[in-house]
Amino acid sequence: MTTQKKPARPSSTLALFRALKARHHCGWGIWALVGSLLFLSLLAGANFETAQRLYVAGQVAESDVIADRDLLVEDSQASKARRKQVLSLQPPVYDLSIEPYTQFQGRILEILRALNSGPEHRNSPELQRLAEEVTPAVADEVLPELSRREVQTYLLKKLLPQIREQLAEGLVWDIRAARVGRSGIILRNLDANTETLRPDVRALPDVQSFLAEVSAQLREVPELNPQSRRAINILLSATMPASLTLNREATQKRGADVVASVAPVYYQIQKGELVLRKGERASREQQIKMQALYTSSADPMRWETAGGAFLCSLLLSVGFFVAPSGRPGTPLRRKDMLLISLVLLLFGVGAKCVWLLGLRLDSPSLLSAFAIAFPVAGSVGLVAMVFAARRYCTMGLLLSLFCMLMFQEGFPLFLYYFLGGMLATWLVTSAQSRQDVVWSVVPLSLGLLAVWAGMALLAQTPLFQMPVQMIAVLISSLLSLILLFAVSPVLEIAFGYSTRFRLMELMSLEQPLMQEIMVTIPGTYHHSLVVANMVEAGAKAIGANSLLCKVAALYHDAGKLTYPDYFIENQFGAPNKHDKLAPSMSALVLLSHVKKGTELAERYNLGLEICDIIRQHHGTRLMRYFYQKAVDLGEKPQESDFSYPGPRPQTKEAAILMLADSVEASSRTLTDPTPARIRSHIDAIIKGIFAEGQLDESELTFKDLHYLSENFQRILTGIFHQRITYPEARKTPQEAGRKPEAPHEGRQGSCGEQTHPSGLRETPQPPGSASPCAAREASLPGEKPIAL
Repeated sequence: MTTQKKPARPSSTLALFRALKARHHCGWGIWALVGSLLFLSLLAGANFETAQRLYVAGQVAESDVIADRDLLVEDSQASKARRKQVLSLQPPVYDLSIEPYTQFQGRILEILRALNSGPEHRNSPELQRLAEEVTPAVADEVLPELSRREVQTYLLKKLLPQIREQLAEGLVWDIRAARVGRSGIILRNLDANTETLRPDVRALPDVQSFLAEVSAQLREVPELNPQSRRAINILLSATMPASLTLNREATQKRGADVVASVAPVYYQIQKGELVLRKGERASREQQIKMQALYTSSADPMRWETAGGAFLCSLLLSVGFFVAPSGRPGTPLRRKDMLLISLVLLLFGVGAKCVWLLGLRLDSPSLLSAFAIAFPVAGSVGLVAMVFAARRYCTMGLLLSLFCMLMFQEGFPLFLYYFLGGMLATWLVTSAQSRQDVVWSVVPLSLGLLAVWAGMALLAQTPLFQMPVQMIAVLISSLLSLILLFAVSPVLEIAFGYSTRFRLMELMSLEQPLMQEIMVTIPGTYHHSLVVANMVEAGAKAIGANSLLCKVAALYHDAGKLTYPDYFIENQFGAPNKHDKLAPSMSALVLLSHVKKGTELAERYNLGLEICDIIRQHHGTRLMRYFYQKAVDLGEKPQESDFSYPGPRPQTKEAAILMLADSVEASSRTLTDPTPARIRSHIDAIIKGIFAEGQLDESELTFKDLHYLSENFQRILTGIFHQRITYPEARKTPQEAGRKPEAPHEGRQGSCGEQTHPSGLRETPQPPGSASPCAAREASLPGEKPIAL
């Protein structure tokens, strides 16, 4: 039971897989599922289309070219032009530093110092370097002029401060090599470690232009002769540095970053779009679109689609084994895996075939209508007749995914398939007869129309396609209904499943096994009817399969047909055969009704689910009455010889039947069964079964037990309702003189009670028992002291 102490979680993924493998018994069925998913993924990625006709720019189209899918096509030339345009707007990066002026000033001072030191310093390194830069002949002409005091004074006091100021503003070496963007330049001051954008800069001052200005300025200095002016110009031309340098590395890096951020130029192609009309001359843009369509249709396999479909389907398939709540659910068997694989293959391949048929018609609107008319809702509803909610929801997700991929549609169609499938499952699980399923076509059609309306809005479906698609929705609901009726018998025959239709048929009184139970063991039949009402109410209260519970309750004691006289509800006052049997033999006879019931269920094809419930409805409980009787006779019995073979209930449905069976059987011993006594009795029975650990492997919670107790009380209170005492009719004189008949002498137990246990287990002593003997029998949980 889920309220018991939970086992430790697996410490690794491998341990989790081992736990799932031990829980489920899929065998090679799991590989059948994986193979089916892989095949459908490859089929979804396979390209069966013929290549599109390709027209180059300037060529006249001989036929219409219609896009068969949604595509984004990049115009590489337009993207390149856009990047080039953005790159031209990117301002270049220049480094500004006052360090070149410092070096320039130091060199001028060294030259002047060497000139002022006398002839012995004429061979100094700076003068030699200057001579090499301006040629020795020029140096012999210039150096004497630079030695003059007025020249040095003007140079140091006037020109150097002016040069410093200009270099601080920034000078490039050659204007012809300078780059200025449309947005100006980025100036990085290396000394102040700052960066500024100068958007107003259109041209940069260079050294040559500055020297020309200095030369013109020198002409206006009267104290300088022409030779002195020429000497200063030659000196500055040889030594003048630039303070602005283009940082090519930073410029290229920033340009690359800007280019990378530019979005490419794409052309959006929508499915069904008329790319080129017949008779028109193809443009360059149309040529690019047709090239993209041609390239995509020429690939035999779209590996991205196939890989994504396989990975997503594997992740979704985990839902068959593990629930978000952590509950493992009922074990999956090999035939379950085969059924899941078969349904996926049939509808996946079917969707691909329908798509290929629509592709041959060369009509995108009809192809969309075919996709909408495909009966995915019916397939999910069909699976819901076999599996519980978690598994048919997982199946709905897988079918919706693969059918969407087969039709090469988008997410709106996936929503249409999945929501329509959930609507179909709700209608199927709510139906109580085949007539209900037939009439469910009306709400199914209305619900599918509502879902389709949302899908059409999401997909922006054109108005002219809506009438055709509405007709396709109605066709889908009709095909889903036909599918349910056509395939459900195949599931029952080929796989042995008990679908809802099969369960409804088993409730019919015309069933051979049911008729045999009614005729041969009417007491057991009456007991089964009461239990059926109890389990149905309880299952509805906790969300279990009420129909399966009800049918299983009707047949759970079918094994008593083998030895009907050995069960008290079928003795009707006849001598009790157990009085002449040893306790071990009595236990053996009563234990056999579980095995015989399972064999009868298999013989009459009641289905595996009902067979499992019959096998589990007594669990492994001990028949304490006969066990204690053997002890009283001096024997040394083994508890295993007096216990049912089990297993314990594995599902909610089996556990509900165990509780209802024990409660109904033991309630027959109650005298004056008031609602309070019935409630106390039910709680005692349920607590006793829970204390024995019989519910540990089921999925019942304490909350479920509370709801079951309330519904059992409601049903039993209605059965044991009180009536008024009718007055006896006045007797005639003849009847008054007649000797009264002796009361019927039933069989006598050890305490003189006309009851005898029929093989169920011990339960806590319920209040209101009829006598000490009846109290003793009521304290034997599971044993049916029923006196009809």
